[in-house]
Amino acid sequence: MYYNDYNRTDDLFPAPLPQPDPVPPVKKKGSWRRWAALCLVCALLGGVGGGLAVRSIPALQEHGSTTIYESGRVPTAVNVSRVDGHTELSVSQVYANNLQSVVGINGDVKTNYWGQVVSNPVSGSGFVITKDGYILTNYHVIDGVEDLKVSFADGSVYDAVLVGGEEANDIAVLKIDATDLTPVVVGSSDDMKVGEQVVAIGNPLGELTFSLSAGYVAALDRNITMSDGSAINVMQINAAINSGNSGGPLFNLFGECIGITNAKYSNNGSSAASIEGIGFAIPINDVLDMVTDIIELGYVSGKPSVGILMNNVSSEATHRYGIPQGAYIEAILEGSCAERAGIQVGDIVTHLNDTAVETSEGLQDAIKSYKAGDTVTFTLYRDNQTLTVEVTLDEVTLERSEAMAQLQQSYQERASQGQSSQQQGQTQQGTTGTWPFSGWPFGFGW
Repeated sequence: MYYNDYNRTDDLFPAPLPQPDPVPPVKKKGSWRRWAALCLVCALLGGVGGGLAVRSIPALQEHGSTTIYESGRVPTAVNVSRVDGHTELSVSQVYANNLQSVVGINGDVKTNYWGQVVSNPVSGSGFVITKDGYILTNYHVIDGVEDLKVSFADGSVYDAVLVGGEEANDIAVLKIDATDLTPVVVGSSDDMKVGEQVVAIGNPLGELTFSLSAGYVAALDRNITMSDGSAINVMQINAAINSGNSGGPLFNLFGECIGITNAKYSNNGSSAASIEGIGFAIPINDVLDMVTDIIELGYVSGKPSVGILMNNVSSEATHRYGIPQGAYIEAILEGSCAERAGIQVGDIVTHLNDTAVETSEGLQDAIKSYKAGDTVTFTLYRDNQTLTVEVTLDEVTLERSEAMAQLQQSYQERASQGQSSQQQGQTQQGTTGTWPFSGWPFGFGW
């Protein structure tokens, strides 16, 4: 007996439950289990070589799942092994092996790259070259800096003193009171080839300390003119070199130091696009003997000294008066080889031996191929006449360098006081003279 269609009294025939309105069936290609199984199979197949792990996230939809693939690779430990000159290293290993050899050098910078006032900034970089505390850097990094300090990556800071420098080659050696330091291993820059990878470590912008940049040797034996007008032989690289990197080491992939980063091309504020990827480093072979001399003597032995201040002949003098191009002698150091040979203020050097001299820079470069004690022939233009003199080159010493600095300073002071370059006069340290020249008040002296 039934009370209604949905409530039966017979337990053998339970009443049927209410049914919703029929919904059109949806054709499915597979259930979420099938999708999950498929993803798992794909992950296993694809992850056998790549070491991928699979993590499923519950789907927001009724069916299916979202899968994120995560790498299960175990990070490679950086093996800090001794640089032996035979084992090629990874870039990470080069950095790890040499980080403790790199230093930041504090200078007189007062603001950072963004114009903010900061304390104790790093003006340049350097690196340890001996266990007992000798540091190599660029001359322009420490030029004019009195309170020198060097800092290491471990946070230690040392007072430093200037042992000596070579401005023409942009190197300087500092000394700190420390022992058992880790010096770099010096390699051979002569063995480097265009296309070889190099690694630089330094302090770009003075605040991004102990940063690595890597690139390749782009060219060898570039002769560039620095911002002060001096010419120097360098290795061109495309590793990022910025302000603060100067003086830092450049390494090959054997972890050997093969250069000193010192410059980059600049557009000098031009509205043109910034110049990127053109940096330079001093080849270590070019300066290694000089560094040894500075450590042992305080100066570079055998470097020739002439004892003159010089400049370029002006284009006006050449075109209007027919004066030859050359190095114009502005001042002569008393007692120097130039004075002993009979060179006079106002002379124009047009040849050094058989090498034509058109500028003061040209004469300076020509002299670099000789040593102190060598005898060379100067061809001079004087009073509309050409004559030759034999000059036995002096050696640059600390005393002679100081005397040249005093001569240069006194010459600048006379120029700033408005004395005409047409006047001639004797001073205790040198002689100044007359002639139209290019630039003011002087160009080069040595």
